[in-house]
Amino acid sequence: QVQLVESGGGLVQAGGSLRLSCAASVSISSVNAMNWYRQAPGKQRELVATMTKVRSTNYFDSVRGRFTISIDNAKNTVYLQMNSLKPEDTAVYYCNAVIGVPGIQNSYWGQGTQVTVSS
Repeated sequence: QVQLVESGGGLVQAGGSLRLSCAASVSISSVNAMNWYRQAPGKQRELVATMTKVRSTNYFDSVRGRFTISIDNAKNTVYLQMNSLKPEDTAVYYCNAVIGVPGIQNSYWGQGTQVTVSS
């Protein structure tokens, strides 16, 4: 069973920064993709940032240039550095890992960490 444990959320003023961490119970190098999602109250969960096995990255338009996803293989941890935070970034942030081969993939989720940005 794959476990993902997020940390680093909190309350920050607009313009501030936070770094989220997601520690995995498996080798990150074996994961097809590591993703950060977020869900604001009353809204659907949305994909914020992705890093694939070959280390290519992609970002949701509204966070591109402000958020950076990175991985520390030695610690089996994925990070989301969030700069220039805005009140609209307020949400529960979830770490997600996709593991397996094409056609037979499993998706695993962390418990989520709250990020609140005050104006």
